[in-house]
Amino acid sequence: MAPTAPLAGLSVVELSYGVPGAYCAKLLRDAGAHVVKLEGADGDPLRRGRDGTAGTGAAGGSAAGSAPGDGDSVLFRYLAVGKAVRALDDLSAAARDAALRTADLLVEDGRLGDAEIAALRAANPALVVVSITPYGRTGPHAGRPATEFTLQASCGSTGGRGLAGEEPLQAGGHIGEWVSGGYAAVAGLAAANAARRTGRGDHADVSMLECMATTMQTYGSVAASLFRATGVDFVSGRTMEIPSIEPTADGWVGFCLGTGQQLQDFLLMIERPDLIDDPGYATMGERARNREEFLEIVRGWTTKQRTEDIVALAGALRIPVAAVGTPSTLTSVDHFVQRGVFVPNPYGGFLQPRVPYRIGEFGGVPFDDPAPDATATARSQAHEAAAGPELAAAAETAAETAAESAAAAAAPDAPALLGDRPLAGLRVLDLTAFWAGPSATLTLAALGADVIKVEAHKRADGMRFASARKPGEDRWWEWGMVYFGANPGKRGITLDLGTPEGHDLVLRLAETADVVIENFSPRVMDNLGLTWETLRARNERLILLRMPAFGLDGPWRDRTGFAQTMEQASGMAWMTGRADGPPLIPRGPCDPNAGTHAVFALLAALRERDRTGVGTMIESTMVEATLNVAAEALTTYTAEGREVRRDGNRGAGAAPQGVYRCAGDDAWLALAAETGAQWAALLGVVGPDARWSGDEDLSARRAAHDEIDDLVSAWCAAREAADAEAELLAAGVPAAVVVPPAAIESDPQLEHRGFLNRVVHPVAGEHRVPGLPFRLASVTGPWVTTAAPTLGEHTAEILCGELGLTEEELATLREKGITGTTPG
Repeated sequence: MAPTAPLAGLSVVELSYGVPGAYCAKLLRDAGAHVVKLEGADGDPLRRGRDGTAGTGAAGGSAAGSAPGDGDSVLFRYLAVGKAVRALDDLSAAARDAALRTADLLVEDGRLGDAEIAALRAANPALVVVSITPYGRTGPHAGRPATEFTLQASCGSTGGRGLAGEEPLQAGGHIGEWVSGGYAAVAGLAAANAARRTGRGDHADVSMLECMATTMQTYGSVAASLFRATGVDFVSGRTMEIPSIEPTADGWVGFCLGTGQQLQDFLLMIERPDLIDDPGYATMGERARNREEFLEIVRGWTTKQRTEDIVALAGALRIPVAAVGTPSTLTSVDHFVQRGVFVPNPYGGFLQPRVPYRIGEFGGVPFDDPAPDATATARSQAHEAAAGPELAAAAETAAETAAESAAAAAAPDAPALLGDRPLAGLRVLDLTAFWAGPSATLTLAALGADVIKVEAHKRADGMRFASARKPGEDRWWEWGMVYFGANPGKRGITLDLGTPEGHDLVLRLAETADVVIENFSPRVMDNLGLTWETLRARNERLILLRMPAFGLDGPWRDRTGFAQTMEQASGMAWMTGRADGPPLIPRGPCDPNAGTHAVFALLAALRERDRTGVGTMIESTMVEATLNVAAEALTTYTAEGREVRRDGNRGAGAAPQGVYRCAGDDAWLALAAETGAQWAALLGVVGPDARWSGDEDLSARRAAHDEIDDLVSAWCAAREAADAEAELLAAGVPAAVVVPPAAIESDPQLEHRGFLNRVVHPVAGEHRVPGLPFRLASVTGPWVTTAAPTLGEHTAEILCGELGLTEEELATLREKGITGTTPG
């Protein structure tokens, strides 16, 4: 018998167009929610694809409210799997109102005003509304025209990618839309879980800009703040990893050299041990200064080797490595084949990624037509019924039935967690390091969980050592930029888990925890004696969340994996870079994206535990989370045989779209005209041109992109970037000054919404760090108020104050080196 879906009985209405809302609802549906997608008369534009050409009719796409089919774009069919699609015009006002009165969660894209949302929540007090908009619903930029491309410029992503002096480059693949949908799903499910316990709904206001500032750059503002505190003027600009993606005899291979040891092993691999002690290549900065010389050495070796041979050799040396995945190669990768990562889509048979997690035996609801369970059927009667005067009464009956079913399903000992945050009362034992795992536990801490971060002081979190201070300076490991940004709101202890005493103490902590999270390579937990069986025997309500890079089985099980590796292996890098240049890593999104998907899986598992009273193990893999948000290119290839690829700063859904040099030093402006109205408005601003009437459709504009670029470039070159931005925005054209990553610390929109939270660190002093990229109506104040813990800061507080160790016992642990406050 198939396992019960953790979100069975959750009713969701999707009143949203575009990827963010659709992906949010897809995540909910894949975990068992019953999702009804409501469309207006023209249907979701995604039916017609990015470029508007999908479908058989003149307008493209199947009719609004129809099931996804061959007339729709591949992207729409991927996102609509398992949803019940209805046309708004086919429902009476009573039917629409009843659908919303019986829903648990509504996903909307800003089309509803504040008064409408207030009325919906008044009629259905347990309703959770998730609003996803470019800038959020509040602030000076709310309502400003924007696209994912211009938001990349505003969040510091574009401004951090490329070579100094050259045109900054976007990250391809519309990543910002997908990560926004992921965060929206987390916000919505966290609030829905709380509403299930309390009967009080919520409103999640999700800002795409904040989601992208969280995921598509690497704490540039935190780095600038920390460096300023050391007296160094931090320059936040465009950089590229050296080496990164390099040509081979038969393709491309990607490396990630994050440590000195990895660099040494790399130099041995390319048969240049003589360079190990060469100061000209010792650091990323030195390699950048000697870029051409160093890359000539590297490529002199890589271009003589086959990709698979390089991958095998680098893997044996534990150098993070990956063959660069392309849409045409991904489905034949041995690891993905053996793990069954790609599955057929029911609306066309093309391949798409499976759900990127496993909750016990549950691996996602099958990708077929909706088949809701009995509770969901009762909850969704209003969604499915035809219009009629009796509908309101039927909806009320359905709601009562659903409420009774949910109450009966809940375990009698399910905790009634208190506090103003959805996860207040939850205790999390955090064994993670680097960025993916800590980003997940940061989200949990901000949502109210008590997160205890466990490090071995002799093998502390590696992100401590990417520091604003130099080795040898006083407590330099407390100044790590990513560590500082990814760990606020947590308590920290140190324990050597490889010792009997450390092993025993972490098991005692697990007895008190609701959740244990780890992102080691799979062999580590086994070697430490911290298997699922061992943990479950100590605490039957415990949930173990495992976040391996590539999975708990398969040929790549024990490979080292970082964000760059995921970007290289998944095809994400294939979509980034100039059309005539090498693939580039987007740099960053895969770590927090993995964290977001892991948190979503955990929230689903917590809902299931409330029902059963028993914990479970979750496997949430980094690479499969990446494949899910990079699926557009893969699904297009497996459906149509067409391999989409990087195209610089251009995009399939807008023309012109580009980054244009403005007056001043290294000043650039991003703009995009998606609609005919925006194109006509752009012509009105940059000046009439006899070549164009303003009525050109997207395909005509794309065909003339070079000539249009010349026109826009000449106009921008005569203006300051901020002035050009203001003129275009006033005309309704999406535009944004390209800013460096650190500039978000002075962004007025982010300032208004309190995106950066003030913390005071006992060593580094006062700084501001990102919170969560959404606001909940139920939560007041900043998301985080305490800085990332110093090494072992709370060891005595937790081991003595909570586990009952004496001061003498703690002193013995220090003497044995089992706990401490100094690395190494």
